[in-house]
Order: sequence, then structure tokens, then C-alpha cells
Amino acid sequence: MLAEFEAGILRKPGRFWRMCITLIAIAWSLFQIAVAAGDLVFEKRLDSIRVRSIHLGFAMLLLFLNYPLFRKPRFGIKAWADMRRLPWWDVCCAVVGCLAALYLAIDYEGLARRQGQPLVRDIGIGIVLLVLLLEASRRVIGPALAVIALVFTVYVFTSEHMPEFIFDKGVSLYRYVEQMTLWDAGVYGVPLDVSAKIVFLFVLFGSMLDRAGGGRFFIDLALSLLGRYRGGPAKAAVLSSGLTGMISGSSIANIVTTGTFTIPLMKKVGYPAKKAAAIEVAASTDGQLAPPIMGAAAFIIAEYINVPYLEVVKAAIIPAAVSYATLFYITHLEACKLGLMGMAKENLKSFGTVLFQGFHFLIPLGVLLYFLIIERRSPEPSVFHAIWVLAIVMVARRIWQALQMTQVDAAPMRETSFGTAVSAGHKVARGVVGGVVMGLRDILDGLASGARNMVSVALACAAAGIVVGIVDMGLAGTITDIIGTLSRGNVFLLLLITAVASLIIGMGLPTTATYVVIGSLIATVIVDVGGAHGFVVPLMAAHLFCFYFGILADDTPPVGLAAYAAAAIAKSPPIPTGVQAFLYDIRTAILPFMFIFNTDLILHNVTRWDHGILIFVTACVGSFAFAAATQGWFLRRNRWYELPFFLVATLVLMRPDLIAQWLGIDYSQRYWTSLIGIGIIICLWMIQRLRRQPPIQL
Repeated sequence: MLAEFEAGILRKPGRFWRMCITLIAIAWSLFQIAVAAGDLVFEKRLDSIRVRSIHLGFAMLLLFLNYPLFRKPRFGIKAWADMRRLPWWDVCCAVVGCLAALYLAIDYEGLARRQGQPLVRDIGIGIVLLVLLLEASRRVIGPALAVIALVFTVYVFTSEHMPEFIFDKGVSLYRYVEQMTLWDAGVYGVPLDVSAKIVFLFVLFGSMLDRAGGGRFFIDLALSLLGRYRGGPAKAAVLSSGLTGMISGSSIANIVTTGTFTIPLMKKVGYPAKKAAAIEVAASTDGQLAPPIMGAAAFIIAEYINVPYLEVVKAAIIPAAVSYATLFYITHLEACKLGLMGMAKENLKSFGTVLFQGFHFLIPLGVLLYFLIIERRSPEPSVFHAIWVLAIVMVARRIWQALQMTQVDAAPMRETSFGTAVSAGHKVARGVVGGVVMGLRDILDGLASGARNMVSVALACAAAGIVVGIVDMGLAGTITDIIGTLSRGNVFLLLLITAVASLIIGMGLPTTATYVVIGSLIATVIVDVGGAHGFVVPLMAAHLFCFYFGILADDTPPVGLAAYAAAAIAKSPPIPTGVQAFLYDIRTAILPFMFIFNTDLILHNVTRWDHGILIFVTACVGSFAFAAATQGWFLRRNRWYELPFFLVATLVLMRPDLIAQWLGIDYSQRYWTSLIGIGIIICLWMIQRLRRQPPIQL
């Protein structure tokens, strides 16, 4: 069920409608590729606002055709949750919703001429779009975002009657609908623009790579490298989830892809079902933090703060690396506590064999990284080039497989009769044609899968745009005053409020929507409150803070959809699985607080590469100390009195600036204080080493 939820396929109607849905999905993908090709190859750019309108139209069409009114029958009416047939009312909603979304593209010039003076027709179509959009978001991502948008909408119409501390002047219905649906704000604002321009292509790339077998290649590669070590399947799950997360940008899709293989292997070597599922949840959730592709919200960050996407990658790389390195260490500590070993070598493929069999999957990834990092191109052209290279790889792979199956006789030409040579040539030609056909089929499947996966993202961006649009209409100042009053000007308290709000709101929303809502409401407030009290918070750090906690909401009980997905695979209780996953992810939760107060962690104003390495190493060691504290294990089980020393070592290593300030050391020499933290860890290592019972072998 959750796998289908993530893939966007819940309803399975008759053959005719299934074919129509598939063709619509393929058409959507081809449209997005054509837009990118027009921009990059033919230099014929379609108006951005029209692209957003058509993008939303496809999403509305697929949503109402794929998703029933309810997941289960309500009020005894089974037709509302019928998975086998497509009722007429959903077909009507699909057509009307699509046309309402396309209205901006169809009458763009007319709307531009009468901006500020909309017709009754314009307002009517806008209202229809808003109603159907909220219903669409309810169906695909649950009621949370629709409720939030409705609350903000009610506030905007009633704010002039509110108490003084939340008073606002309010707006008219005409202005509200025009702002939300008839211009490049609100529904058609920055989130939907990023979804249409960039996110779709990355999701499509990930879907095509997975359809070609890239996901299984990453799992095999990770197992060949790490499977034989203590707790090997868990370490392989962390690595493969990180690799897959770089291209999927979705925690649930990541779990469904990698967890299906890694969770049973973890259970086989001795991990309890709950911990096996929790490790996969923690690894897959953090996959959205892993550059170069960090989930849809990362691209929106770049647009919001108007910086190149590579700057977001640069800022996120050390926190992501520290988070993953620490999760590796946590899986090792768990294996030590449980006395687990690795997988038998005879059950594992060699690294060379796996790499030889799947090296072609690295070619499109190499192209993507080349254009992003070496050429320093923007994400859109980078992923476009990677997609067409991947399409060639998919066809070539199928041709190679088909030729291997033909088993053409390789006898010397002089011993081969003319008839045999013709027969061999016929086999080769048939193999090539068959390979091309299978490759094209894989490409079409990837195109359809990519579009289906985008439905929830596109609608989340569009619906979240309502909240952003209301904030832009003048609510931002009111929100700043309210949050500033609640936090009393204390930056740390403000960060706690932001973290809790992100976790609560994110329980019912995908990461992208959570970030858009929280980022638009609070990110600039963090910067303003900090600045008002003499504490400079970089805008990048504030947005990454919101981004991190939006991601962590995926495994936060009691909802935590990622935990439910992994628990279903592991056959473990969902709530305890979510709690265990959150305990593993505490090390990720402290990182945003650390990089707000220690901006070295996001490489803010760091220009030397050796300084960057020093920052990474000290942060890693500090995070390892925190993991040892939270897991209750280092070389042996920790004593109660050792816990404070691990936490002190964590603080010293993660906040050298603070310790330097306390000790009166010059700021430029602050990393010398890391020796204190390292000294504490060495002392703890020696104390545990000298205990009577033998340590677990590392």
C-alpha cells in the first residue's frame, strides 16, 4: 500500500483507462523533456508561467484518475473507495481540474492585459481551481496541507476582526483569487516553478535509472564492499540508501527500493526486526540530505535565497557526510552490542564483478556530476544531458543482453559456410532489434513511472504555494511579530519552536511541502531575530535548518510514513520502529542547531580545503562521541558516569568557537580546543579498555 502510495498508483481500473493513464503520464514526461530541450538545444523558451500551468494540469489529470475519493468506504458507499473502476465524477474532476489549471496558459495574454481587473469568469475559474487543488492534495498527501491552507485562507478574510496581536487588514475575494491563481504567485509561485523546471527532470532521471536496474546495482555494490564486515548488511543499507537517495530524493521510495533487499539481510545476520527497519528508515530519510540531489526542497532553497544550486550542495555536504558517517558507526555499535558478524564471503559477489556488470549505471551519474561540478551548469541542463545519456545506456544494455542470449557461433570464417554466416547475421540483427525494442520499452516505463512519482510533489508544491502566497500578501510581518513574541528574542528558543513546528506539520506532509510552509514562515524570522540581538544567522543556515527538520518528520512517531513503510517490510510494529528510527536520527537532529551556531559546518566563509577537512574530521569525531552516548556503548557498555563526558566531548568538538570564547582563546585558533574533546575520548577509551571483561573486537 505504501509503495503504491509513493508510486502514485492506487486505483487499478480496466485496461482502457490504464492505457489512458499510462499515455498521459508518458505525454507529461515528454512535455517536460521537450521544454528542457527547447530551452537548451533549440533556444526556443516557452513562457515559464505557461510551463507551470501545463505542469499542474497534467498533475491534476493524473491525480483524479489514479486516486479514489477515499482509501476506505465511507458511509457505506463502496464506490467512493473503489479501486477497480473509475467513476464518472472523478473523470469530471480530472477534466475540469486540468482545464482550470490550463486556463492561465490558454488566456495568458488576456490575463496580463487585465491584471488588477479580473473578469467574473477569471475569478470563477480560479475558485474552481483552488477547491479542486485542495481536494487533490487531500487525496494524495492527506488532509494536513489542505487544512493548513484553509486555516490561512480563513485568517486572511477575517484578520481585520482578530485581536490586536494577530490583526491584519485582510483582503477581498477578488484580490485573493487573483493573487493565488491568475499570476506567477500563489499556486503558480516559486515552489511550482521549481517543480516544473527542475524537480520533474531529477525525479524522471531517478525513475529511469531505477527501471534500468540502477537501484539493485547500488545495493549489490554496497554489499560487495561492506557485507563481510561486522553488521555488514546494515552498513550496506546505509551506503546503498545514500547512493539511491542521491537520485530518488524521497525517503519512502528509497525504503521501497533498498529496504526490500537490505532489511531481510539485516534480520538474517541477527538484527531484530525493529532495529533493521529503523536503520533503513534512518538511512533512507537522510538520503534526501545527500548531495548532489537532495530532494525537491533543496532546489526550492536555491530559488528562495537566489543562489546557484551548487552553493546549496556546498553548504550541505559536511553535515550530510557527518550524518552518514555517524550512522555507519551506530550500525557498528549495534552489531557490537548484539554480538553480530558479517555475511559469509561465499554469499557475496566480488566488488570487481559487481562494478564490471554495472559500470554503465555510473556513466549518466558521471555526466550529471560533470555538468554540475566541473562545468558549473545549473541543475536543469545538467540533468537533461544525464537523461539522454541514460536513455542511450538503457538501450545499449538491452542490446548487449540480447546479443549474449543469441549465442552466435564464433568459428573462424574459413570454417563457416555462407548459410551459417547468414544465419548468424540474422541472429545478431534479431538480437539488436529485440534489444532496441526492450530498451525503448524500459524508457517508456521509466517515463510513465517518473510522471506518476511527480504527482504528489507537484500538487504539494502547488498547494503549499497557497500558504506562501498568503504570507506574501502581508502576513509575513504579523508572523514575525508573533514568533518574535513567543521566542522573546531568544534565538535558541526560536529554533526549538521551529523544530517542533516542523516535526508536527511534517507528520502529515511530504518533505517539500513541510519545507515550503515552514521556510516561508520562519526562515527569515530566524535571521531577523538573530540580527536584532547581534547574532548573525546566514540565510542559507536558516533555510537548511527548516529543510532538515522537514526531512526528520518522515520518521517521527506517531505518523512517520517512512517508518510505516519499513515496518511493513520488516514485519515489525510501526510505532516502536518509528521511535527507534528517531533515536538513531537524534544525531541528525543536533546538526542543524550546531551549524546555526557554528557556521563553519556549512562552509560559510570557509575558503581553504584543508580547513574544510579539519571541520569535517572534528565534527565527525564529535558526532561519534554523541552516538556512543545515545547508544550506551563504546568499547563496552557505558557506565552512567561516562555519559556526561561523552556529551562534553561532543560539545567541545562540534562548537570549538564556544569553548574558545570561554577559555579566552583567539577565534582564529579555535580548533586547537578540539584537542580537549579528543583527549576526553582517549581517556574514555583507555578506561573501557582496562576493564576486566574483554572488549568486543572491532
